[in-house]
Amino acid sequence: MTIEPYRKILGLPGVRALMLVGLVARVPVIAAGIVLTLHVVNTMHLGYAQAGLVGTASTLGSAIGSPLAGRLLDRHGLRPVLIVTTAAQALFWSIAPQLDYHTLLVGALVAGVLGLPVFSLVRQCIAALIPADQRRPGFALDSMAVELSYMLAPAAAVAAVTAFGSRPTMYAVGIGVVGAGLALIALNPPTRSAAEQAAPEAAVPRRQWLRPRLFALLSITAVLTFVLTATDLTLIASLKGSGQETWIGLVIAVWCGYSLIGGFVYGALHRSISPLLLAGLMSALTIPLGLVGGGWWWLLLALIPAGVLCAPSLSATIDTMSQWVPAGARGEAMGLHGTALTVGVAAGAPFAGTIIDAYGPAWAFAATGTAGLILALIALPFWRLAGAGSRPAEAVPATPAEDWDGALIAEAAIAGAGSTIPTADAADPARTPAAHR
Repeated sequence: MTIEPYRKILGLPGVRALMLVGLVARVPVIAAGIVLTLHVVNTMHLGYAQAGLVGTASTLGSAIGSPLAGRLLDRHGLRPVLIVTTAAQALFWSIAPQLDYHTLLVGALVAGVLGLPVFSLVRQCIAALIPADQRRPGFALDSMAVELSYMLAPAAAVAAVTAFGSRPTMYAVGIGVVGAGLALIALNPPTRSAAEQAAPEAAVPRRQWLRPRLFALLSITAVLTFVLTATDLTLIASLKGSGQETWIGLVIAVWCGYSLIGGFVYGALHRSISPLLLAGLMSALTIPLGLVGGGWWWLLLALIPAGVLCAPSLSATIDTMSQWVPAGARGEAMGLHGTALTVGVAAGAPFAGTIIDAYGPAWAFAATGTAGLILALIALPFWRLAGAGSRPAEAVPATPAEDWDGALIAEAAIAGAGSTIPTADAADPARTPAAHR
């Protein structure tokens, strides 16, 4: 292991600025959901169920909007998509603090559909800026940046709401989200490499890349956030149940620290590891956490094996996606990856909550890990039989029937923002199964 891969990629033009802007831009986006929840509970004086519905509406909108934004980004480029989504966020956050509950619920859904695609966009730009054989440390750095953002955003959101109230904090979040959009517009990182941009224009039909192996990869991606979200909730319940709730923040922060260490080590390795294997290991190592007794420090030690696999597992799925999908469809593919992450998050919390209420936190750890392991095993035959190591399809002309008619309204708005439709290109060669996912 060496840090040289990180030095190389950070020395590439545009990479350092993209990583920094991506780190900062994610903080208000992550904080938005927490602030909305606290606004419904603290200011509207409604229950957590109503707050959860707002969060569900936003999550559902994000799951729908992520691949839509990616598809439009493939067709029209970065700036038109960011102009429309940034304007939509500016409108929502300027009026959200004054909305009644039901209007806020609908607004959260619409704002989710038209959300700023920071996560998938940064990853798509990383794939464009970094050569294929150096992307693994690049995506590892991105996963570490995501961990840092998730460590900063919740604490900042809670502190701001406590100090200033939810309405001023909502306006501040809106300013932050709009500022993130404007920063990305000004930075304007490429979504395709110079070689990809020089390739002849061609459409990329979904049948060429949306195949069983990709569905297997998306299911593994969902498994990862399912396990992480369920583990997060179970950790909180476990510490509260043992009267150690004052240590919850520290335990979760250290858990994130394990992930950072794991991501750093993984990105510096000379070989890649299959995300299917990483997901299965992380799930299996989650099962025995419920057997840990004693103080919170024992739980900290028990979290190390699964914790160090968090960032490597997520970065492995992104790296694999970038290798399997042609550049002309990379935006939509990254959007689908984001949807898979969202689906896992949405499923993990209610699953763990149900087990905790019925049988306690110890069984929730076991059930979460077992469910993740079973899902990984179910994906295994699709992964193997679909030719996980084969080359991605070349871009070929698409027939009108293969076009995506569901994006007509949003596409008309984005096309009106003014852009040149980027060219599609031939796909990057995928690595062999032994060296890649």
